[in-house]
Amino acid sequence: MKCIWSWFGILVVMLVVIWIGFQRTHAPLPIENEVPKWKISAETSQAVAQMIEVTTPTINATVSQPLTVTGRARGGWYFEASFPVELRDSSGALLAQTIAQAQWPWMTDTFVPFTATLNYAPQPAWSTGTLTLKRSNPSGEPQNDMSLVIPVQF
Repeated sequence: MKCIWSWFGILVVMLVVIWIGFQRTHAPLPIENEVPKWKISAETSQAVAQMIEVTTPTINATVSQPLTVTGRARGGWYFEASFPVELRDSSGALLAQTIAQAQWPWMTDTFVPFTATLNYAPQPAWSTGTLTLKRSNPSGEPQNDMSLVIPVQF
């Protein structure tokens, strides 16, 4: 009888070891640069930097008409594959607004390339303004608002 219980114990231990090994090999793979869900709603520069990256224009770049904006944003920045973009002068007056469009399927936690083109009236040379890329927020809830502001020169 002791022998049966010993074999039964060994069998249970083996099954537990196999089950643990199975769990480890079939666990979901971590997503590279994944932003924890609790950070996404926080309006901090670190959270914004983890959500969107702009390739052009760079900070304080001299821009010309038409202004093409490119970069990549995480799927959570988009809604229906788009998000709003605004160009303002130094006094805050709206010069142009458009919608940036995702270039790949956007329903993901990873970065997705985007592009947007803004047409605006000529501005005085050496004047400044801001380019604002806003996270889509169909809920309208303030805690879901995020934006990236890039200073530019005309």
